[in-house]
Amino acid sequence: GDLDTEVLRDIRNRTIRAVCGQRAMPRSVWELPAGQRRTVLRHLLVSDKYRFLYCYVPKVACSNWKRILKVLDGALESVDVKMKMDHKSDLVFLGDMKPDEISYRLKNYYKFVFVRNPMERLLSAYRNKFGEIKEYQQKYGVEIVRRYRKNAGNSAGDDVTFSEFLRYLLDEDAERMNEHWMPIYNLCQPCAVRYDFIGSYERLNADANYVLERVQSPSFVRFPERQSWYKPVTAETLHYYLCNTQRRLIKELLPKYILDFSLFAYPLPNVTSEFCRQ
Repeated sequence: GDLDTEVLRDIRNRTIRAVCGQRAMPRSVWELPAGQRRTVLRHLLVSDKYRFLYCYVPKVACSNWKRILKVLDGALESVDVKMKMDHKSDLVFLGDMKPDEISYRLKNYYKFVFVRNPMERLLSAYRNKFGEIKEYQQKYGVEIVRRYRKNAGNSAGDDVTFSEFLRYLLDEDAERMNEHWMPIYNLCQPCAVRYDFIGSYERLNADANYVLERVQSPSFVRFPERQSWYKPVTAETLHYYLCNTQRRLIKELLPKYILDFSLFAYPLPNVTSEFCRQ
C-alpha cells in the first residue's frame, strides 16, 4: 500500500511538473486572468498561526478541514462539536488580503490541497445537491429540467437525472461553474500555486494526519470521523450511474475535467460494454 502511494505521488508530481512546465501555463497567481485569480484566492484558506494555506475543494472533505481550521484558530472547541457548518465565518481567505500579504504567504507558507476522482466527485455533488438541498433544486434543478427535458411539466428541481446534470455541465463554462462541480484545476490552479502536498480522498485519514503532523498542529486536533448519516459514493454506485448514462455524454464531458484526471493520476471512467455487463 505504501509503495503504491509513493508511486502514485511520484506520478502526480512528475505530471504536474511536465504539464505546468509548458510555456502557456501560469507560473504564479499574478499571471492568471483576474477572474481565475479571484477564484483561487477565494478558495485558499489561511492559518497564520500554523503558517499554512489550504485550498478547499467542495465534495473533498472540505467541511472537516474547515472545522479543523476553526479549532486551530480557537473559534471552535473541538472537531466533534455538533453544528451546521458555516462556510464563511471564523475563516481567513487569502483573497481578503493585500497583494504583498498574499505574495508573502504563497512564498513562505506550507500549501496543500485534497483531490478526488472527478466522476466520483461529480456524482457526490449531484446526489447531495439535487437529492437533499432545496436551495440547489430551486436555483439549478428547475432550470436544468426546463432546459433538457422535453415534457418538463412543473418540476420542483428535485428530480434532475444524472444525465440531465451532465448535459448541463457540458454547456457550462468551467470558469463560471458552481464551486461544487467546478474542476479542481480551476478552483486551486496547481500550476500557479506550487502545492507542497496533494492529499487524496482515497487516503483521507492517513493524508490528513500527515498534514496535521507536518504543520505541527496540537496532538488533540485530529481529522474528524465521517458523520454517521453520510452516504459515501461507493465503486458500485459509481458503476451503476456511469453504466446507465449515455456513453457519448461521458465522452464529451471528459475534456472539461481532463486536467483533473491527468494531473492527479485518476483513470478515465470505464464505460465499455464489458465492464458495464459485470
